[in-house]
Amino acid sequence: MKSETVVAITDLVFRWPRQSAVCLDLPELRLRRGEHAFLHGPSGCGKSTLLSLIGGVLTPGNGSIELLGQDLGCLRSTQRDRLRADHIGFVFQQFNLVPYLPVIDNVLLPCRFSARRREQAQAGGASLRGEAERLLSHLDLARDLWRRPATDLSVGQQQRVAAARALIGHPELLIADEPTSALDAERQEAFLDLLLHEANAAGSTVLFVSHDRRLAHHFPRDLALPLLNRTAAGGVPCAI
Repeated sequence: MKSETVVAITDLVFRWPRQSAVCLDLPELRLRRGEHAFLHGPSGCGKSTLLSLIGGVLTPGNGSIELLGQDLGCLRSTQRDRLRADHIGFVFQQFNLVPYLPVIDNVLLPCRFSARRREQAQAGGASLRGEAERLLSHLDLARDLWRRPATDLSVGQQQRVAAARALIGHPELLIADEPTSALDAERQEAFLDLLLHEANAAGSTVLFVSHDRRLAHHFPRDLALPLLNRTAAGGVPCAI
């Protein structure tokens, strides 16, 4: 039976190397399967640091972070890399597309690194390319762009490619780190509607991070990191 908890954080304490001040001190945070949460706070409050901890890129000094029941602090770096590749889709602020690859190949990249994502993308008899094309269509990217290099696309178009790449293979957790910061309000709303519709279809938990509170109405759960983080009262900056 699948666990209903995708992310479980307990008594997390993190400080950067050679820094005496604690950056994050979170007593508890849990994200359930299929939940959509909006995490917000001002620049420097530790949002991106928290995402790196949940993704297993960083490890806490104290406490635990469990992803799908596995304690990330107990895993070797290669095991964390595998868990991340198999179960997490990322939409980055700068999108991080491979500039010389065509759009369709950018979308397929997670399936090159994860057999699990590849198998899930093909569930129901779809081909990998067919699933990538389905996502691009549902995210409203015109077919005549699919063979072009990513650098030929506008910012909004690249954003949709990044979302399709994150969603392919039905990852249990979708992390979006300020992906709408370069868009105007109308395009932000349209992109979020498309992204969350596809995440619902995949059954993915969504952790969407932004400093823009106007986007919060898209999400049933609103998380203010400065209120969750016990170090925030001391005014200690987290980002370095």
